[in-house]
Amino acid sequence: MKKITIIGGGIAGLTAAYYLDKKIKEDKLDYEITLLESTNRLGGKIKTERRDGFTIERGPDSFLIRKQSAERLARDVGIGDKLVKNGTGTSYILVGEDLHRMPQGSFMGVPTQVKPFLSSELFSLTGKLRAGMDYILPKGEAAEDQSLGKFFRHRLGDEVVENLIEPLLSGIYAGDMDDLSLMSTFPNFYQLEQEYGSLIKGLHKTNQAPKPATGKKPSMFYSIDGGLATLVEAMEEALSEGIVQKRKAVQDLTKTDKGYELTLQNGEKIESDAVLVATPYSVMKQLMNQYEVISELPHMRATSVANVALAFDKEAIKEDIDGTGFVVSRNSNYRITACTWTHKKWPETTTPEGKALLRCYVGRPGDEDVVDLSDEAIKDIVLHDINKIMKIDGDPIFSVVSRWKDAMPQYSIGHKQVVERLETGLANELPGVFIAGSPYRGIGIPDCIDQGEAAVENILSFLAE
Repeated sequence: MKKITIIGGGIAGLTAAYYLDKKIKEDKLDYEITLLESTNRLGGKIKTERRDGFTIERGPDSFLIRKQSAERLARDVGIGDKLVKNGTGTSYILVGEDLHRMPQGSFMGVPTQVKPFLSSELFSLTGKLRAGMDYILPKGEAAEDQSLGKFFRHRLGDEVVENLIEPLLSGIYAGDMDDLSLMSTFPNFYQLEQEYGSLIKGLHKTNQAPKPATGKKPSMFYSIDGGLATLVEAMEEALSEGIVQKRKAVQDLTKTDKGYELTLQNGEKIESDAVLVATPYSVMKQLMNQYEVISELPHMRATSVANVALAFDKEAIKEDIDGTGFVVSRNSNYRITACTWTHKKWPETTTPEGKALLRCYVGRPGDEDVVDLSDEAIKDIVLHDINKIMKIDGDPIFSVVSRWKDAMPQYSIGHKQVVERLETGLANELPGVFIAGSPYRGIGIPDCIDQGEAAVENILSFLAE
């Protein structure tokens, strides 16, 4: 019997375990899977709290519909009927002290319709003219990589970057645009520029730009009735008995004549023919730093963020705003980075009748220390900021603070090359060891599921050889 060990029970490791187990059953393979999770639960950053009729996501709250692997997985584990689409409505950007409607017809912040862009008060006339230069500027020189900030500033100017693109992308990566890698985050924009000489022209030509709204705009995100943890719970339940072992932290991974030996913190040793390491980058390095392929890897920075869920009676919100939430430009004197009106974004599944649920985010480059403050201090910061926008009467019914320390991997310039070098080095120096998860090829739920599925193919191919 060949043994496969998965280290890490986040969505990437759990996906790999699920599809490996399924394949072993279908093909009657003589393989045994063990999934080792250092904590007492699976799911990684997927964490749902159900309280007094509220469904509170402490990590991500949704996944993109256009990336199909997450929907496919949900249907595969029997919860397709629980998939729910987000409620749609106006979204805003807070610049200075004012909320501005997100310009219609923008794709990830890149303006693609002239009229909404020109009528927006987000930008000065100078800023609008500078963004229009995208039509006539020559394409940039071919480059292996560059920062998101450098690329977008060159094409569209500082105002569009700071007041539109940066607040949107920071909500995804919680990082500094002038450090984040273009080719590891949005390589499609580089390809459009190189092919068409203009981002805006390229989006029109390839139909990536959204079409003008004719009534209600389509939903872009799925969540799950009962919270995203429902997916994790369904996957865990579907796994064969004995695969999942919680509170089993791996301390060391050593290559042997027969394969690999894993030493756990409790002293237990596990022999394995193939290993998938689906942990944070720092844990991966610590496990295998005695090998040259790992020790020579550069440090990967990870930022810290926190979010605060606030429950209210609807009548406590004295200045309600039609929409689903807002992101905050750095040109604003606010410490929150975004606010989701969860009861409007997910009206059917998160909030009891007559109640409101807000979720606000703190922590950005230069202000990560806010994550270390007490729950009460973070709640006060959030209430102070949102009261300048919404005028809320009284304290929340309750609040839930969630901290994610060093949890957002930063794809710095050259990240793609680092990952490729790591994978090649593992194949040469540690054959049978594979990697997957948010530190490598995408941080979203579907990205991590894709990596888990790819790991399954790689492991099965390796063992078959």
